[in-house]
Amino acid sequence: MYSFLGGLVLLILGYLIYGAIVNSVFGPDDRPTPCTVHPDGVDFVPISAGRAFLIQLLNIAGLGPIFGALTGAIWGPQVYLWIVFGTIFAGAVHDYLVGMLSIRNDGASVSEITGKYLGGFMLFIMRIFSVVLLVMVGVVFMVGPAGLLALMVTQGTSGAVGTASGAAATLMGYTTADWTKILTVVILVYYFLATLLPIDKVIGKIYPVFGLCLIFMAIGIGGVTVMHHLDGTKPMIELWEGLYNMHPKADSMPIWPLMFITVACGAISGFHATQSPMMARCLTSERQGRFVFYGAMVAEGIIALIWASAGIAFYNETGGGFSTAGLLAVGGGNSTSVYQISVGLLGPVGSILALLGVVACPITSGDTAFRSARLTLADWFGIDQKGFAPRLALALPLLAAGYAISFLDYGIVWRYFSWSNQTLAMIALWAGAVYLCRNVGAGKGFIAAVPAAFMSAVSVTYFCIAPECYLMLDRTLAYGIGIGVAVLFFVIYWVRVYAPESRKG
Repeated sequence: MYSFLGGLVLLILGYLIYGAIVNSVFGPDDRPTPCTVHPDGVDFVPISAGRAFLIQLLNIAGLGPIFGALTGAIWGPQVYLWIVFGTIFAGAVHDYLVGMLSIRNDGASVSEITGKYLGGFMLFIMRIFSVVLLVMVGVVFMVGPAGLLALMVTQGTSGAVGTASGAAATLMGYTTADWTKILTVVILVYYFLATLLPIDKVIGKIYPVFGLCLIFMAIGIGGVTVMHHLDGTKPMIELWEGLYNMHPKADSMPIWPLMFITVACGAISGFHATQSPMMARCLTSERQGRFVFYGAMVAEGIIALIWASAGIAFYNETGGGFSTAGLLAVGGGNSTSVYQISVGLLGPVGSILALLGVVACPITSGDTAFRSARLTLADWFGIDQKGFAPRLALALPLLAAGYAISFLDYGIVWRYFSWSNQTLAMIALWAGAVYLCRNVGAGKGFIAAVPAAFMSAVSVTYFCIAPECYLMLDRTLAYGIGIGVAVLFFVIYWVRVYAPESRKG
């Protein structure tokens, strides 16, 4: 419990102290923001800081800080360290810089920002990379909720969520598979509206409500977990009690880099870089950036810490020392584990929260994924989005592609998502480092360059070692390559960016 509470305190202090430092380094001022310069009533719409914070939180959160944190917790309480310090020094810096640079560049998407500061080649790569990633996120966050809703429709929320028995259940003559297809179309229709309509008509109205629900859900889970620890029924594990690889398959599942990729959204996520520009187009002052961008990421880190702690305690097998075997047995973070934890800790209210956690949250990330893809294409081809027809021309092909992919076995394509997600974050951090070094001060860029180098090592090592990436290099060799590439990138940054700017000073 002390490790959990200490992590919460550090995250809050991280926002208050390091968030203030990062904000001071960037130097927000009173220049007009994109939505005040040319409000278009569609994407550039003034939104209050409070609403923008809740929308940003739901945009970036989805299932990431729940599923990822629960799966990462299989490695043990050292996941707390990655969630806490990754959030403060990497994830929140990443989200803040992308959001603020988007404001400084008239609401530009992350691909355009990257191209401006890292060159034309990276612009081309990031344009394609971003659109493909966003469509795939939208597909997964369409099919997954549809499948769970279908199970709940055919067997009720009291049934065995996620079990094979649900496949044979029927309602009104339709099987679970039939309902999955029907509900996929229903969700797709909602995505169409959320992608096409002005941001304040759908997203701006329902997101703040769901954002508050997500926060209340985390508070409830965290509070009851602490209570169970105090009464001894489900003891929480302290950091010093499990500071080793607790994964039941530790020999084949090393902490580095697998845990750092698995947690993703609970510490740092490139998907956030595609979402922050949406709120950058809606803020009325740069001075709101710290609260909206850095603050939302810290809030997500808190949610991730709560779920990681709850998962370890809830599935802990007592009697023979602490173990994460139970958490592994249930599959880590998924709809089943979220449902079991929610109902097991909060009773009937938990079933409602579980429905929110594994249905509403991914849907409210999937719709903004398609919306971001539309905006990325609009920036790419210079298509003004104020008119209905241009928006429709981009939205229809994107959603049609997503619907077609939903019928395919996209596992082969999706196997690279976790890696590509963190790689995108690494690229965005390098872009932020270049901006700070060249436009603020030579030494200022290190607040982004250091986490960028770290994420470079994570991404490259994972690509070399992960089974789904097929290379399967010797672990020692993979570690050496990952660290070597990170050092190489840092040296290039030092020689090409930092050294020339420092000589100017």
